[in-house]
Amino acid sequence: MPEDLATASGPPMNEDGHVSISRRGLLAAGLTAAVIGSVGVVSILSANADDAPAAPPATSTDAADAVDAPPALLPWGTRPEELDTGAPGATSAEVAAEGADVAPKDTSGSVVPDPEWAPKGRNWSTGGVREETTSIEPPTPPATGALAEDPVPVTDNPVNFFYNVGSQVAESDGAYANLVIGKPHLASGDYHTLAEISVQSADSQQIVEVGWNVDRTVNGDSDPHLFVYHWVDRTESCYNACGWKQYSQTTKPGDTLPVGYSKRFGIQHANGGWWVAYDTEWIGYFPDELWGGNYTRSGLQQFFGEVAASSLTPCTDMGNGIPAYDYSAARIGSITQLNGPDPKVLARPIGGVYPVEQLSDRTFRYGGPGVC
Repeated sequence: MPEDLATASGPPMNEDGHVSISRRGLLAAGLTAAVIGSVGVVSILSANADDAPAAPPATSTDAADAVDAPPALLPWGTRPEELDTGAPGATSAEVAAEGADVAPKDTSGSVVPDPEWAPKGRNWSTGGVREETTSIEPPTPPATGALAEDPVPVTDNPVNFFYNVGSQVAESDGAYANLVIGKPHLASGDYHTLAEISVQSADSQQIVEVGWNVDRTVNGDSDPHLFVYHWVDRTESCYNACGWKQYSQTTKPGDTLPVGYSKRFGIQHANGGWWVAYDTEWIGYFPDELWGGNYTRSGLQQFFGEVAASSLTPCTDMGNGIPAYDYSAARIGSITQLNGPDPKVLARPIGGVYPVEQLSDRTFRYGGPGVC
């Protein structure tokens, strides 16, 4: 991960003055919408560049707040509501067509996420492409929870990380942003393509991440899925389960997300841990004990697309595969700091393959096709 850097005729308005549009009503009308909770926004195909107003700081004195319980309000200042869940095993296109926010990846009924081991990017001070090695062969996924007590020795399979990243050095309790959920092409032999927000310590040693990824090693298919990840003393862990404390009884990391929609993703420190929110629910948290209680406030926030490729000329797409200079490209928007300064994010490309287009201090378009 880099170191530094919709509309309907006569829509009803909610109490905050935002457009409120029924998702199923939009689907019935044959419209494509990007939906964030109960707030409808313009489809990425017809959206303007304006940022959504920032919510008040997500603080609460609710007596129910305690260790192992999330704040009473989501990071964007609204009360949690259960996500609209699609059919177990549905594809990302089916989840979107159903108007759902998420769907269980399988039909097991379990809300316990599986640990999955695959390459994950991290900081790179020079601004160039970072190359690492891995013992994992793409795109064949290992069995669930594949890493045994004695890990397989790292071999010479190369992994090159490319980014479009918006960064801000700031003291805060976390951050949130709207991410357009895409289904970019993941080329054979490449590892993943994803979008996320990342909350880090000032020295970038301690990191908490949430977003969506297309990763056949982790997910077993080419659809976008919810993921979480964390680093302790800059040491990698695993996707979705390592150190993770599950809270939601319906949604877990690894579940399938609706392609083409924009959703809020957030990370907030409160009540003994770094809590992760998606759309209208708290999903779970990484407890402070993972860092010995020493990482309780962020000093750096990053918002980015990432491609992990096996070569320096990746064929994999980033974002939604549309170049950032195109109006229809994927966005990371309405970035907000929690109990921190006003957002002032600087967006830039790393790797020279994927363009980025800054729209404001809070929003940028990113991504595009690979070079093949």
